[in-house]
Amino acid sequence: MSPNLIDEKGKFDELVEDKGVKILIDPKALMIVIGTKMDFVDDKLSSEFLFINPNSKGQCGCGESFMTTSSGATKQGNS
Repeated sequence: MSPNLIDEKGKFDELVEDKGVKILIDPKALMIVIGTKMDFVDDKLSSEFLFINPNSKGQCGCGESFMTTSSGATKQGNS
């Protein structure tokens, strides 16, 4: 589950649109990313999307992957 650029919406993809930006979410990732806030930061050192996920219980050192807990099991996703 990592961000990818795609050209068309899949049959079961969830479309989220705000301020002219369209994001498609794979149905397998939907429950993991519910409640996530996304921001774009553009400063002198970098330009990047930031994801603030209330379901995240930990992440790797680089911030690329995160973990959630659900029913005692640990699930891993990519931001």
